[in-house]
Amino acid sequence: MIVCVCRRISDQVIARAARAGMGFDDIQLEFGVATQCGKCESCARSVWAECLPGRPVAHLLRSEHERTTPASN
Repeated sequence: MIVCVCRRISDQVIARAARAGMGFDDIQLEFGVATQCGKCESCARSVWAECLPGRPVAHLLRSEHERTTPASN
């Protein structure tokens, strides 16, 4: 999805840069994300933060019902 409309930068570009170890300031300098109108900054920062190296991969949480109900075999 396009995150920065002004510069046409996608979440994939931001994620790839974050995984490569780029800081958010570096991404702004390299791609111009959140440097024009600024409306995308919070979304761009969220994508960047979720993709930092060493950050655990998102996991699925079981519902409250599944945690309290014994599994049937």
